[in-house]
Amino acid sequence: MHRGLRCFAVTKSDADIQAVVFDMGGVLVELGPLSDILGNDPLPESDFWRNWLASPIVRKFEMGLCSPEEFGSRLVEEFGLACTGEQLVQRFLAWPKGLFPGAEALVGSLASGLEVAVLSNTNALHWEGQADAELMRRLFSRFYLSFQLGLAKPDAEIFQHVISDLGFAPKQVVFLDDNKPNVDAAASLGIDAVLVKGVTQARAALLERNLLG
Repeated sequence: MHRGLRCFAVTKSDADIQAVVFDMGGVLVELGPLSDILGNDPLPESDFWRNWLASPIVRKFEMGLCSPEEFGSRLVEEFGLACTGEQLVQRFLAWPKGLFPGAEALVGSLASGLEVAVLSNTNALHWEGQADAELMRRLFSRFYLSFQLGLAKPDAEIFQHVISDLGFAPKQVVFLDDNKPNVDAAASLGIDAVLVKGVTQARAALLERNLLG
């Protein structure tokens, strides 16, 4: 036996985290400026996000309960925008700009053995038509998409569904999201939820938990 060398057996309890769940927009996927949606209509960013998160038609669309046409016309009305519903839908479709630089490498650098999933309030337009859509499908082993589930963040039901489907205790799941209400809702269920914006902050959260290979 060599002095100064110690061997450690890695057990399940030593590696408590079993899954990493990413939000898409704002964490891995870059969203364009708000002018991409609003055009020349002035609306402060804080007001936009407050209205967006509280919007009945946004919620309905992201839960797969209405058509793009209904979403566009209703959102124009709710936000008082100077465009048609059809124009709004086209702007919205172009809003995601693809994965942030370094996002693919970050997901690929996660420690082996972890379950890696996406949990996103999204819609068929973005899931099918966004830049890097095919790459997104290859990066993850599980997908929890609001429009497919008929559930949406920050409701407890969607987080409970994720926990149940993964088969892990809430504390064994790390969830990274750029929206505080979503993080707070996940944390209230015992999930290790972290507020991050972009790849740099996501990487820092994963490094802190020793989850990168």
